[in-house]
Amino acid sequence: MCPAVHRIRDMQMNHAPVTGGMQLPYREKTASAVTERGLNDMSKTIAVTSGKGGTGKSSICAGIGYTLAKQGSRTLIIELDFGLRCIDIIFGMSGQIKHDLSDVLTGKVSAVDAVARVPMASNLFVLCAPKNPFLKVTVQQIIDICQSVRKYYDYIIIDTGAGINNHVFDIVEQANLILVVTTPDPICVRDAQMMSDEFYARGNRRQRLIINKVSKKALGAELVRDLDEIIDTIGVQLIGVIPEDYQLVIATGKGEPIPSTAPSLAAFDAISKRLRGEPTPLTVKIG
Repeated sequence: MCPAVHRIRDMQMNHAPVTGGMQLPYREKTASAVTERGLNDMSKTIAVTSGKGGTGKSSICAGIGYTLAKQGSRTLIIELDFGLRCIDIIFGMSGQIKHDLSDVLTGKVSAVDAVARVPMASNLFVLCAPKNPFLKVTVQQIIDICQSVRKYYDYIIIDTGAGINNHVFDIVEQANLILVVTTPDPICVRDAQMMSDEFYARGNRRQRLIINKVSKKALGAELVRDLDEIIDTIGVQLIGVIPEDYQLVIATGKGEPIPSTAPSLAAFDAISKRLRGEPTPLTVKIG
């Protein structure tokens, strides 16, 4: 069966109110609370991926990890974007990382000993990517690392490298749930569709969609008609919409907690609750 047929079969149409800020004309296509609860029962490892760079994938990993931890879930973020490490900066830990993934891959330390606790959230831990962009890693090594730390965490979030290639697909397919990240940019949307179609072609239907950097300006410029068009094009059930948020940019750049007034924090909080199986309505506040 072709990927498009799988995508249509997977879509569930539910009308949900969008509250606060700009009212966005779209239908939320998302799994029911029961389905999301089922995902929570089976999900331990969540891969966050995108068809191209610049979607804000690492910030999303950080935001979801942070809110999961604040909600009481012991969470580990494993960063696989070799040579483009940033999760330490996002969490204000630059220069404080004693070990990274290269130390694990070379056998210097175990994965358990290489993780670092995030100061701003006691339940959150990170295993940073190597600074060496040419360090080789196999799918089996990532599987072994996840298995070795699995019993210590409620959630393991894998921050993949961006792009469409076999290496990314093979690693992401090991996760219990795939979060596909896009923005309203038509190029990002098309790349996300190509990536999702490849997952469907490989028989992997455990996907959810996050639309990031949504603003009145992006929709007003008619890059896309509305969010509904993005969801329909990619063909993956929606789990969250994150507004363009300058407060988030400042916080991640300075390594500080996301302010409680930041619209993105509410979006991350809602996504995390959905991942935990809590029936949470989609709310989008876009300034």
